[in-house]
Amino acid sequence: MKKNLDIRLYLLPLLLMVVALLPACKKNIESSSNPPVITGVRSYVASPNDTVLTSAVPKGQWVVITGQNLKSATRIEFDGVPATFNSVLFAENSAVVQIPQITFSTIDTAKLYTVKVTTTGGAASFNFKLGPPAPVVWGISDVFAAPGDSVYLFGGNLLFVKSLTYGGLPVPHFNTTLYGDSLGFVMPSGVQSSKLVIVTAKSGTAMDSITAKPIITGISYVNPKLGDSVYVYGAYLKTISSFSFGGATITNFTEGPRGAYVKFVAPDENSYSSGPVTIVTSYGTASTVNKVNTQNNDKVGLLGDFEWGDNFGFGWAQFEHLTGEWEYPQFNGPMGKDHSQMMVIDCPKDNPVLAAGAKQDIPLGNSNTGNHWVPVANITDPPANWAFQFDISVAKPWMGGTLLIKTRFAGDTYVARYEPWKSSKAGFQTRGWETVIIPLSAFKSTVDQLGDGVSITRISDLLGPTGANPYDMYLQNFGSSSIETGFYAAIDNIRCVKIK
Repeated sequence: MKKNLDIRLYLLPLLLMVVALLPACKKNIESSSNPPVITGVRSYVASPNDTVLTSAVPKGQWVVITGQNLKSATRIEFDGVPATFNSVLFAENSAVVQIPQITFSTIDTAKLYTVKVTTTGGAASFNFKLGPPAPVVWGISDVFAAPGDSVYLFGGNLLFVKSLTYGGLPVPHFNTTLYGDSLGFVMPSGVQSSKLVIVTAKSGTAMDSITAKPIITGISYVNPKLGDSVYVYGAYLKTISSFSFGGATITNFTEGPRGAYVKFVAPDENSYSSGPVTIVTSYGTASTVNKVNTQNNDKVGLLGDFEWGDNFGFGWAQFEHLTGEWEYPQFNGPMGKDHSQMMVIDCPKDNPVLAAGAKQDIPLGNSNTGNHWVPVANITDPPANWAFQFDISVAKPWMGGTLLIKTRFAGDTYVARYEPWKSSKAGFQTRGWETVIIPLSAFKSTVDQLGDGVSITRISDLLGPTGANPYDMYLQNFGSSSIETGFYAAIDNIRCVKIK
């Protein structure tokens, strides 16, 4: 009897435990079979900053989905994109999850701005504005595109675009890229009534001005003669209302495609004064700091003009000769001619090629020991504000070898390299006279070869404290084999000019 009683007493606590657990098991079974309910999305941070969220930009942040029957979630989607999760972070009334990375251009737009939770008991969706930030426009590929031409807006978040207007004209069709960094369309026809481009998307509106302020980046020939063809290079050089080249007003000119240049025929150099180039368009004004038509009575920064006098700028040598264009017409051409004296360099003599490592001196500037490259007051200017400038005509293809420029003060410490043939497969050759501008910041130290290192940091590194110093130019072959051609060129009007 006592044994049976002991057994009963032993089993009684176990029975009571089973009876006590029955409601909890029933509750869990019921919750896993009931469909989920989503009541909100909150920030996953400590109180009191765990605020309710109504919208978000996906940045990989963690959030808390609140509601009921969420513990048995098997799939969670944001805008139709499934998120990875750890169910340990789930409870019946909450689920902690990280918003996934979303490429919005690839999603099903019917699922945009939704959160969906699927459990063993069913699925629930909740409206939640999760999308890209407001669009921005940074630039336009071609503001001068003709109707029917392809144009691109560059920017960010150019997604879910609902409307686009360009200059007041509606654009009915447009295409965005995968990540919304550009928007392509065809330029509409009609009269533009504004200078704005407006992009309206689901996440906001972007407006940008249609601007095309002209920019001048270079001039083909700064000292042209009567009848020479001259090009002014840059960007947005269209819709020109006025154009001055030094002291000459140019009324007959041709605008290049997409505003990349303006072409004109030069007037007589004696009919106008030296001065900057200024172009005025419907979008603004561009003007150069450096002057053109400087060969007549302008001695500022002059290092060598090869005219008899103080600025002759030539050291005699057997492979160089002083001449006029009447003796060497091959240096003339549609880009320019020269009616004054100039330096013709047949280097080496009779145009043979330079052997590997060979060098040929061109002693220019030897007589100009007192010439100032820059005024003393400008010695502390940034080196990029000033440039070594000269006119050149290369009548025969030039391939190989480096034209080096150095000052006596700096020696081989800092030199500038001129190697235009590197961008030509057939060898560099001009169509007459062209102007070369080498910023003083292009004078560099040596790493492996002269002038392939770091730029000067002060003009005085190159010229000393006064800004007056003679210079030399010479040709050197840094290659391991002979160069393909010689160097047959004419050089004139060497000077230092302010460019910024």
